[in-house]
Amino acid sequence: MARITIDPMTRIEGHLRIDVEIEGGRVKDAWTTGTLFRGFEIILKGRDPRDAWHLTQRICGVCPTSHGHTSSMSMDDAFKVKPPDNGRIIRNIVEGCQFVHSHILWFYHLAALDYVDVVSALKAQPKEASLKKVQEKLKAFVASGQLGPFANGYWGHPAYKLPPDINLLAVAHYLEALEMQAKASHLSALFGGRMPMTMTSPPGGSNHVPTVDDMANYLFRIKELQNWVDNVYIPDVLAVAPYYLDYAGVAKGHANFLSWGVFEDASFDPKKRLLPRGAIFASDFPQLHDAKPEDVTEDVTHSWYKGTQPLNPGVGVTEPEYTGYDPANKYTWAKSPRYKDKPMEVGALARMLVAYLSGQPTAKKLIDDTLAAIGHAGKPQVLLGVIGRIAARALECKMVADAMYGWGVEIIENIKKGKTEVYTPYEIPDKAQGIGLWEAPRGALIRR
Repeated sequence: MARITIDPMTRIEGHLRIDVEIEGGRVKDAWTTGTLFRGFEIILKGRDPRDAWHLTQRICGVCPTSHGHTSSMSMDDAFKVKPPDNGRIIRNIVEGCQFVHSHILWFYHLAALDYVDVVSALKAQPKEASLKKVQEKLKAFVASGQLGPFANGYWGHPAYKLPPDINLLAVAHYLEALEMQAKASHLSALFGGRMPMTMTSPPGGSNHVPTVDDMANYLFRIKELQNWVDNVYIPDVLAVAPYYLDYAGVAKGHANFLSWGVFEDASFDPKKRLLPRGAIFASDFPQLHDAKPEDVTEDVTHSWYKGTQPLNPGVGVTEPEYTGYDPANKYTWAKSPRYKDKPMEVGALARMLVAYLSGQPTAKKLIDDTLAAIGHAGKPQVLLGVIGRIAARALECKMVADAMYGWGVEIIENIKKGKTEVYTPYEIPDKAQGIGLWEAPRGALIRR
């Protein structure tokens, strides 16, 4: 029996270690260890509750905005306050910038490295001057020997299947994607004050009052992002996918999915959000179920915390108790969340499946068109795998970018009508409890 340890696990947010036992060429057992103790529950004790939307953004450097919004929503609930229409839309826009930025980052700068052979791109014979220029830069980069952890995988490794011309195009778009990320962050800062760690989404709405000039700047830039997603990101996914179709059925997982929903509509009904709330279970897929926060528990049996019973986050405790790494007992700082005692997949695929089964028209059309194009019309189960997760992110990115343009138009119309309020005043009660249920690009969030 052999044991393999990967520590740290790269290209994720947070510190992670993976231990795997191999027997007869197959994985016999595995352990996932969260090696970083965060303790935000402890940090927030005794503070003004309004500090939470600032502090919780520090949980993640990739999706800080989502953590801040979720905290503000929990205080909206506790303080019994609802943002006015412009405040709701501004929050959606800032969140949308986070989603577009994150999906572009994930596909081009994290995931694509597993599929694109940058050395192979040197064999391409481009006709366009722009691609020739990229190839020259790439040649100098490869000659420098700075290929990093993928160096041994290049030079004709059979796992890389793209032809040279597509590899070169992907490298060129990798570089363009750096600029697109920056544009999404610029828009977030336009309404959020800065990025990361935005400053303008307190309980009650927003403290940024948009002007017509703001909106003109915004609409021009979001249109540029829309066009890039439509004409570069989506086509790149379609170009790469046919070469890796054998991955379509890989990593199906347990096929349980959860989404709290994200991007409010005027009703503030979570089932009417752009990406709505719901749960899906493998046992009766594709049946859609309500998602209720009271059905969530966190287990610490194998975590370095005191306590043994799984608890709902509303009554959960965080009392660290490090006892050393012991795979048979305790080996991680991460708690184990469950929904109705089941592990759940969260993130883009979960959100898009829930939206599709909810009948959300945009999600339904995007997925139906995708399924028809690959010869599986009406069969969303074929998305349960590696390729489906990549496609879900791309389709969600398009869906959000398109919605963001519409939200900008809504604000302009509101300004023309004299509706400029972005914030609803409130009083802090002596004692209250609230809950925020929202989504980061990479999954579901709860704040109490």
